[in-house]
Amino acid sequence: MNRIFLSTNGNRLARAECIASGQWSVEFLLEGANVRCLAVDPHNPNVVYAGTQGSGVLRSKDRGRTWQPCGMDGQIVKAIAVSPAQPDLIAAGTKPPGVFISHDGGQSWEESESFQKRRRWYWFSPAERPFTAYIQGITLSPTDPKVIVAGVEAGAVVRSTDSGKTWQDHRKGALRDCHSIKFHAANGDWVYEGGGSGAGAAFSRDAGNTWIQPGLGLDRHYGWAAAADPARPEVMYVSLSPGPMKAHSAGNAQAYIFRLMDGSTWQKLNGGLPQPLNYMPYALLTDPDAPGHLYAGLSSGDVWHTADYGDHWQQLPLNLDSIWTSMVML
Repeated sequence: MNRIFLSTNGNRLARAECIASGQWSVEFLLEGANVRCLAVDPHNPNVVYAGTQGSGVLRSKDRGRTWQPCGMDGQIVKAIAVSPAQPDLIAAGTKPPGVFISHDGGQSWEESESFQKRRRWYWFSPAERPFTAYIQGITLSPTDPKVIVAGVEAGAVVRSTDSGKTWQDHRKGALRDCHSIKFHAANGDWVYEGGGSGAGAAFSRDAGNTWIQPGLGLDRHYGWAAAADPARPEVMYVSLSPGPMKAHSAGNAQAYIFRLMDGSTWQKLNGGLPQPLNYMPYALLTDPDAPGHLYAGLSSGDVWHTADYGDHWQQLPLNLDSIWTSMVML
């Protein structure tokens, strides 16, 4: 099956499909929908969910070609995840901060009332008007469908172990300014975070309960995308810039992709990547079926690929015009 990339692209969605070796078809869909986040159904790769700025959730059943409403109309959905452990289980995070759960593939949604009790007055994000916090990342355990970890920009990383009925406060060691958060593809013990506070990157080895921020080897600390190798959960990647003004600038991100393999010391990756990257890597994607492979989607719309854990890179012959907050691969 041909490789497909979908990415948020401002007020529309970008879709790139490999139609032949080295040949890509790129099209732009959902004009005016303002897609903010994307998630692929791990039980059916033809199905993709999209969260929007005010139109709730959309669903595609044909790998991103066409889309239909899928509930939560009127909500600003900033993060969405589909459970690898339980079919039809979806979690969505909103602005203002809220968590909604669906157990039937998006046909119906229920807000977690207990999450509202965990909201704090000091959760505050200067990124978007009005300057209120929101759920920037949400992830579901690949082994236990009851475990949810959600990251607030900027506020906290919180955790539920009972499907959102109750929530634990900010987890020790996690980054309060969360930009991305992901469980490992298969190992339910490991969770990874990129953020704008502390070291810029953190990981958990106990399903998001406690976190570690290894800083050795990092020369910048504004993290964004985080990912991990599907076969080796101890191999983590993160994109980092000196600060938000650089990261979100047009052509002066001064960013690098770093790799952590021994749990303590980060390595700056080059191997053909521009040094530094002028455009922020907003997306880092690994392939569950291909250990060692990593894709980096830049804010410029360029996509880079490595097949050897980041030692050597090649730019793919496609451009998505721009990549905003989310990108997925089918």
